Amino acid sequence: MGSVVFGVWFLWAAAYAMTLSRCYPNTCRSYCGNITIDYPFALQYGCGHPGFRDLLFCMNEVLMFHVSSGSYRVLEIDYAYQALTLHEPHMSTCHNLVLGSRGNGFSVEPWRAPYMNPAADNVFMLIACSPRSPLFQGFPGKHLPCRNVSGMGCEDYLSCPAWEMMGHKRLGSAAFFGSGPPECCAVPYQAIREINLTKLQCEGYSSAYSVAPLKVDGPGGWSYGIRVRYSLQGNDEFCGACEATGGTCGYGSDGIRQLAYRQEQGLPTNTIKY
Repeated sequence: MGSVVFGVWFLWAAAYAMTLSRCYPNTCRSYCGNITIDYPFALQYGCGHPGFRDLLFCMNEVLMFHVSSGSYRVLEIDYAYQALTLHEPHMSTCHNLVLGSRGNGFSVEPWRAPYMNPAADNVFMLIACSPRSPLFQGFPGKHLPCRNVSGMGCEDYLSCPAWEMMGHKRLGSAAFFGSGPPECCAVPYQAIREINLTKLQCEGYSSAYSVAPLKVDGPGGWSYGIRVRYSLQGNDEFCGACEATGGTCGYGSDGIRQLAYRQEQGLPTNTIKY
């Protein structure tokens, strides 16, 4: 009787192992539209790095990025530079102003913050913020956080056609930093750690990122969008070795333990990192 039970168990285990060997090596690496999804990202639960789980979703061949502040379309994933380029439809550009506090802004969950944040050369330009905004607490006694980022800032941005269509005339620096809060305040993400239009009491925002070493002439040539840098905390040699030997890296049901799925002699070998 024992040998029969063992035989049934062995057949079940072998079938389960064969299922793993078919699924993980092939389905963890995938595409959405023309964008390759590779480690540390994934579309399937259990694939990729646990710090990036439940982050990317493919909807009608459009790759979406979802964090606490909202959903964004992914335009590009640069694995060499470790960066994602995001688009948000309610973000202002040089040719279109979106007001009414409709924009998502940008923020991530505290547990994701060690893994990703907007790049240091990404400027956020906050538009029409209230004098009561936390940005201006202590104004004018304290220094404003407003400043250029990688050569991009509000003084140039205010010369955009979108402002001219609203009847805005370009202001010089003296008028711009007069006795009241500026109508546009440029900040790096690292200065305030969260772009939340409701909390900041701002009507809108724009975001642009540097494409150095390329030089562009004026705000009409800036790259508008949100450039997010990502990183893997600690030593990632475990998954690096797994991927280099043809395996696929994922994580366990607890959402923490990393797993390496390899196929040897037709059967998978699973290595667990605790």
